[in-house]
Amino acid sequence: MEQTNYYTVGKLVNTQGLKGEVRVISTTDFPDKRFKKGKTLLLFHPTLTKPIEVKVATRRQHKEFELLTFEGFDSIEAVEKYKGGELKVSEDDLIPNRDGEFYIHQLIGCQVFTEEGEELGKLTEVLQPGANDVWVVKGKRGEILLPYIDACIKQVDIENKRIVCHLMEGLL
Repeated sequence: MEQTNYYTVGKLVNTQGLKGEVRVISTTDFPDKRFKKGKTLLLFHPTLTKPIEVKVATRRQHKEFELLTFEGFDSIEAVEKYKGGELKVSEDDLIPNRDGEFYIHQLIGCQVFTEEGEELGKLTEVLQPGANDVWVVKGKRGEILLPYIDACIKQVDIENKRIVCHLMEGLL
């Protein structure tokens, strides 16, 4: 049986009102596409043995939240039990990247090298603290934190799982 990878596009954090509306914190760069009316998502929750499909009935934004309702879930009782759940899409449903763009999951496991060809290690994590992402590389020099800025990251080759960086002063 083929293994399918799923990617989180939102986290269901609470209910909103009594008519089945939920508060979702979006984790996608494409909320207008992911949460538009009629879009089918997969709801994963620890109480479920397998994910359930939910179809977006309505969407509106309020503060930092996406407020969604799903077809067939028309009361607070129908959705309350799924608080803490995650809304996901399958790998087949990922939106194709434009040239020079990539998903975080594509970066994990890439080998990282200096411009001089020294292997620094593997990219193990991407932190998103604010102004720019920070790439965590683990290797023989220990853990190195690389800011995702043009002055530092020189080349990203997803196909060959290879990243080339410029080691700016103070990074080691």
